[in-house]
Amino acid sequence: MDNLLNNPNQVNDLIQSLWAMTLAYAPQLLLAIATLIIGLWLINKVLGTLETRMHSKVDATLFKFVNSLASIGLKTLLLISVASMVGVETTSFIAVLGAAGLAVGLALQGSLSNFAGGVLILIFKPFKVGDVIEAAGYIGAVKEIQIFVTVLTTPDNRRVIIPNGVLSNNSLINITAEPTRRVDMLFGISYGDDMKKAKAVLEQVTSEDARVLKDQDKTIAVHSLGDSSVNLVCRVWVKKEDYWGVYFDTHEKVKEAFDTAGITIPFPQQDVHMHQVS
Repeated sequence: MDNLLNNPNQVNDLIQSLWAMTLAYAPQLLLAIATLIIGLWLINKVLGTLETRMHSKVDATLFKFVNSLASIGLKTLLLISVASMVGVETTSFIAVLGAAGLAVGLALQGSLSNFAGGVLILIFKPFKVGDVIEAAGYIGAVKEIQIFVTVLTTPDNRRVIIPNGVLSNNSLINITAEPTRRVDMLFGISYGDDMKKAKAVLEQVTSEDARVLKDQDKTIAVHSLGDSSVNLVCRVWVKKEDYWGVYFDTHEKVKEAFDTAGITIPFPQQDVHMHQVS
């Protein structure tokens, strides 16, 4: 340091070198800073515009996730561009990011499958919150649709969490997707009873129920001839929210009406014959 101070020529050369480097790199540095500021402003502007226009059209959970993912991706590209503008070698950096992304993708293969399934569910909407579905061996009302899992509440108030990959790659039944449902009921009568009379009783019971839709076809017919009974099928249409009420009430009313009309509901019985061998 003392030698440098004692030699004015070296000091002047150093100052000139620093000044030359400043003049050479200052435009790139200023351009990079301007690019960073303008780029961040543009990214926030674009994301804000998309949020305003698509918030009401796209599911909120899906939109928030995709919006944050797009924000991270765009800002990463912006930083790489700015780094290349100031002379930073980005080829090796991009290669490292690619290798890291591949490793993470392989490690999270199952989670990525569930993520893709969640995106498909939120886009195509095979069911929505509040629907009752049957899937993966469970029946329940959809309480939450998250990115990775779907949460169901069973009729006995148990919480079931199903990975979205399972729901998107397998068959499921949306029980309450349609506004109406058909109630299928089977009633057995004795072979000695009058079938026409029994069918008339079923017609009367279902006609008196205001929840049964009158503008839909009703079916009351012989379903099969069983071992100990003639089985009559009764099919009526109801609103989806009235399904179980009509099902339970109709069975109770039919039993009472059959008893009043003298119609027997047989039950399985077995005759045992004993032979005495002398």
